[in-house]
Amino acid sequence: MSLTEQARWFVLGGDHLVLLDQQGVVPQGSKACLPAALAGARFERFDEWQGLPCYLLDLGDEADTSAMSPLRQLMVAGDEEGFRLAGRAWQLVTFRRTHRFCGECGAPMTPKAGEWAQVCHHGHTAYPRISPCIIVAVRKGPEILLAAHRRHYQADDPMYTVLAGFVEAGENLEQCVAREVFEESGIRVRNVRYVASQPWPFPHSLMMGFTADYESGEIRVQDDELVAADFFTADRLPRLPPHGTIARRLIERSLAGEG
Repeated sequence: MSLTEQARWFVLGGDHLVLLDQQGVVPQGSKACLPAALAGARFERFDEWQGLPCYLLDLGDEADTSAMSPLRQLMVAGDEEGFRLAGRAWQLVTFRRTHRFCGECGAPMTPKAGEWAQVCHHGHTAYPRISPCIIVAVRKGPEILLAAHRRHYQADDPMYTVLAGFVEAGENLEQCVAREVFEESGIRVRNVRYVASQPWPFPHSLMMGFTADYESGEIRVQDDELVAADFFTADRLPRLPPHGTIARRLIERSLAGEG
């Protein structure tokens, strides 16, 4: 890497924080576009964007992050590709942070040459973890099932979204959809249909989006997961997830009667 090489620079630190320029986007240009303190920093190439290489640098979870911004800011601003690549960088950083030692023998691990992996001196190799999750919009005629989740609940202005959950061992995606919806809401569904997927770097999920139709049951929320749940029509929606999320895409698709 030369000092004049044109690139995009992903500087990460703290907990899901990223360095953005004055326009609120990932810095682009030569290394001189970065703060002077990073002039001698060792970046690693991890991807490419519109013909430019993408480099990342992890300042660590205890770094001074006063000049950094939350990763979600890229998504809220509508910078989908910036958010995707920053999310990829974060998943790689999370992998490195959580695989300093081998889970098989306990020996220290180091980056493996030629690929994103960690290896110990016994040859045990670990690769970045990806956690498969489902997220599903359940339709009942013109209505959609939305819930307020405990993990980001705000009593004064609660956000409602679709249901989601992790895939369990030995389970296919359609089974996971049916189980998660029933466990969290008491609703049974049918006609499960795949829509799209979205990497979600909090910390390393792959969200696989579905729509499904209401079959039977009355709403009975799982208290440790949800605060409330209900069926909503398009003319009386609560606050929804931001644009750029697969949750918002599923909600809009369902209310439009698509899929």
